[in-house]
Amino acid sequence: MLKLTVLAGQEWTYGSIAYELGLSSSVVHSAVKRAIQAQLFNEHERRPRFKALEEFLIHGVKYAFVPDVGSLTRGIPTAFAAPVFRGEFGSFDEDMNIYVWPHPRGEHRGMGLSPLHKSVPEAVERDQALHDALAVLDALRIGRAREQRFAENILREMLHHAKAQVSIC
Repeated sequence: MLKLTVLAGQEWTYGSIAYELGLSSSVVHSAVKRAIQAQLFNEHERRPRFKALEEFLIHGVKYAFVPDVGSLTRGIPTAFAAPVFRGEFGSFDEDMNIYVWPHPRGEHRGMGLSPLHKSVPEAVERDQALHDALAVLDALRIGRAREQRFAENILREMLHHAKAQVSIC
């Protein structure tokens, strides 16, 4: 649903989403079916139900996708070390404990954080908006109260912007 949100009203196919996320078309189709059942996706308008999605992402993701923090590894910055949070919680450097999605081509070292799906590191290399959205979700998954409130505000802005774009189309 986040990928469809960041597309903000652009035309898409199951095949195009599958390619961009590094998944099979059948997996994407099944995910959309589950989202329809959960009332997170409007199948007639072919877009997320933004209010329901907001509620699930803010209040449910941390329970449905329990974060697994691993050891120090090379990877792609996520949560508060991601570009979307740049400058908000201090500067991050190699000596600080940052969170990363483990990935062999990652340029940073940090504590490994389990992504929502194993294809996330590859998918975010191709899509900065998706990287931002997933990093915000990770901040909601692992952050303290102040950090979670900040991440909630960013997520709401992202969803509001996407909803506005869909309304224009």
